[in-house]
Amino acid sequence: MNHLADETSAYLQQHQNNPVDWYPWSAEALERAQAEDRPLLVSIGYSACHWCHVMERESFEDEETAALMNRLFINIKVDREERPDIDQIYMDTVVRLTGHGGWPLTVFCMPDGRPFYGGTYYPPEPRHGMPAFRQVLESVEHAYRSQRAEVEKSAGSILEALSEHPRGVANALPGAKQLAEAAEQLLSNADTDHGGFGSAPKFPTPTNLDLLLAAVDVLPAERSRAALDHVVFTCREMSRGGLFDHIGGGFHRYCVDADWVIPHFEKMLYDQGLLLRSFAETLRRTDLCDASLRWPITETVEYLRREMLAPDGGFFASQDADSEGEEGKFYVFTPAELRDILGEERAASFADAYGVSEIGNFEHGTSQLRQRPNLDRNTFTNERLALRKARAARIPPATDRKRLTSWNGYAVSGLARAGSLLEDEAMLADAVAVADFLLERMTDENNQLLRVYNEEKRHTSAFLDDHAALLDGLLDLYRAGAGERFLESGLGIAESLVERFFDANENDFFLTPADGERLVHRPRSDHDGATPHSCGLASLGLLRAATLSGRPPLLHAAEATIRTHAFVLERVPHAYPTLLRAATLAERGSSVAVVIGEEADPQTRRLAQRARQVLTPDDAVVVVAPGAPTPTGIDATWLLGREPVDGKPTAFICHGTTCSLPITDPSDFEA
Repeated sequence: MNHLADETSAYLQQHQNNPVDWYPWSAEALERAQAEDRPLLVSIGYSACHWCHVMERESFEDEETAALMNRLFINIKVDREERPDIDQIYMDTVVRLTGHGGWPLTVFCMPDGRPFYGGTYYPPEPRHGMPAFRQVLESVEHAYRSQRAEVEKSAGSILEALSEHPRGVANALPGAKQLAEAAEQLLSNADTDHGGFGSAPKFPTPTNLDLLLAAVDVLPAERSRAALDHVVFTCREMSRGGLFDHIGGGFHRYCVDADWVIPHFEKMLYDQGLLLRSFAETLRRTDLCDASLRWPITETVEYLRREMLAPDGGFFASQDADSEGEEGKFYVFTPAELRDILGEERAASFADAYGVSEIGNFEHGTSQLRQRPNLDRNTFTNERLALRKARAARIPPATDRKRLTSWNGYAVSGLARAGSLLEDEAMLADAVAVADFLLERMTDENNQLLRVYNEEKRHTSAFLDDHAALLDGLLDLYRAGAGERFLESGLGIAESLVERFFDANENDFFLTPADGERLVHRPRSDHDGATPHSCGLASLGLLRAATLSGRPPLLHAAEATIRTHAFVLERVPHAYPTLLRAATLAERGSSVAVVIGEEADPQTRRLAQRARQVLTPDDAVVVVAPGAPTPTGIDATWLLGREPVDGKPTAFICHGTTCSLPITDPSDFEA
């Protein structure tokens, strides 16, 4: 057993019995490397990563390879989900060196952690132009010993490159103009046959979907319709295709083909939360009764409750792609299996509806289910339930049971937005429970936010994405009517976010806090990809919080950050969808619906609900009883002169310093 036995990370635990003398990222490992003048081999991955498992089987469990690693290097294993700061430093390094990245990530560093060479997966033997892993090990160590000056120079050049970021002067502050341009760029790459963007592999990219949804308000009418239509089409194709688990619910990570048939089978919590947001906003902008957009929401939430909710609070991080050493084995079916479970006649109908054939569309004659177009979801409800019961007897993929603040924050936001829109109290209760878990269990003795909770242990100082995602979720809960306490907590997170992550000299956010662990490089925000750009999400949250509270430091940090990034937003707006949405919100300003009425009054509830349906998710809804004191955290100017008409619940829609006439009929919100 190596040095990983006491770690709570499922990924590190997977490697604790490797013959490799793995260390976790620690001062002990770096000190030993410096004392023995040995380079570091830093291997980064995550528990649901298929190719991480492959490299472990091929190399890290091989005695000869492990012996070579142990003789030449100090070997460090990192869970990228627990330490996104370390991952980002070394991922940026590999992308700069090779032009691409991915996991497993394999990086070679000086004893103090400065990277000088790296790549991703290496095979055990030379293959497809890639050298064997052992060849790489020997070549890197030889260079370290015999060409030290060149290696030192390479490490210095890499650190210098990591510190660089685009600089320039924009012609104007970014806003609706750049949002429209970005939407057109995305639409030019839209797959009009299958939905989504580009070709294989096909990712769900909720940040791009959210950009198109926001652009609906700024594009000309014809292009606005095209943008919304493509999002609707994409949502329908993703959910009826193999990306969605039609038996158990929830979305897989991505599909290896262009038409959403065969997924990479891992399931990540962040995908569920972010896609709940995107589907809810798509539903809000189209037809609240559209069943094709509603069932993916409800079935994803059911999946989260059934399989991902931890007994002691919060949602688990992920489920593996592999079971019994094979990717996808748990999820796929053959016609014979359908007949055994459903009987001859029902199996034939189900196979026709969900594309299960004797040839199969996956390995070994198996099929990943894919729902036929325009099929009523209720048609095969009983059959899907029977298959779920039968599938439960299989050996399931492993679940990574750690809870991460940022990913749970995305889930809180998704549940709050979907629950509010669908008027589903159970979804809102789920969001409240997870938010309370984060607020109560994910803080240290100084009340600072932490990132990881696992095996009843909480650790690792939270990063920018944790603060931004939790702020977003808390503001969404307040908007949904879950209680004033969520606004109070959100404002506390917002102030911590500015104090610890915003650099007034750079006018920008960093991924790590100013008082955090000192690494060889302080990384800036991550990028829009599988999850939102943390800097952009933080700016969105601060703008929303500043609108409600009137606190200048929150507004200043968001606006200064947008000015800092104006140059890149002007030139490549589609590359920063989340930050661009923040810039557009800063330009137009937020709208606030102020509803004056007793909370228990049905008419108050109807007015508030209509406001939540009409306003965008980044706008606010404030409900206050007549004569009640101004709620904590709310700028009192929002309530000045807001009186009920004839004693009836009354709403006002305010934008900047301008408010609408009093509204007592919810249908008047249309105008």
